[in-house]
Amino acid sequence: MGRGKVELKRIENKINRQVTFAKRRNGLLKKAFELSVLCDAEIALIIFSNRGKLYEYCSSPDGTANAIERYRKWRYETMDPSQSAKEMQEKHQDYLKLRSRVETLQHSQRRFLGEGVGELGVDELELLERQVDTSLKQIRSTKTKFRLEQLSELKRKEEMLMETNEGLRRKLEEREAAINKWQWGASGPGTSLAADTPNGGEGFFQLLQSNRGVQIMLDISE
Repeated sequence: MGRGKVELKRIENKINRQVTFAKRRNGLLKKAFELSVLCDAEIALIIFSNRGKLYEYCSSPDGTANAIERYRKWRYETMDPSQSAKEMQEKHQDYLKLRSRVETLQHSQRRFLGEGVGELGVDELELLERQVDTSLKQIRSTKTKFRLEQLSELKRKEEMLMETNEGLRRKLEEREAAINKWQWGASGPGTSLAADTPNGGEGFFQLLQSNRGVQIMLDISE
């Protein structure tokens, strides 16, 4: 039973791809050598790996470079002269067209800059005026569009700053409310001892410090 048809496509697995490249490369080099020996043919083989590494084989002692130069010379000598002349004619026609186009654009540019308009007739001047008006309309339209985009961006930034300001205002109000609540609690019944103490809060803290000193002395005496 023969082997099935294998679909030729790129091997996705990197290791399998490298192994296959090495095997087939060696087989190709071997076939080139066998063909040159069996058939007395001059063969030059060049292989570049996907990493850019060069593998080559040349049956001629002169080397691969001489074989390539011989190939280029053969191609030039065997080229059809009529085909070459036709290609040159086509390239020359393309060059003339491009040259004419460049000259026309340069001429129009000079007219737009106001050079040589004194030589123009009324019809040509009206045509130039319409072209200038069209250009001005496009410039103004682009300028207006750019300004609208700038205004839209500034408005967006303004909204962001207002949101940030509102958030900071809420945080400030919350902090002020917390401070007021703490002050109200400090002035309530829970702090009557400090209020009744001489000199207000200062006397209260002095009393606490003196009590703490007495407690320390008692602990030492014990």
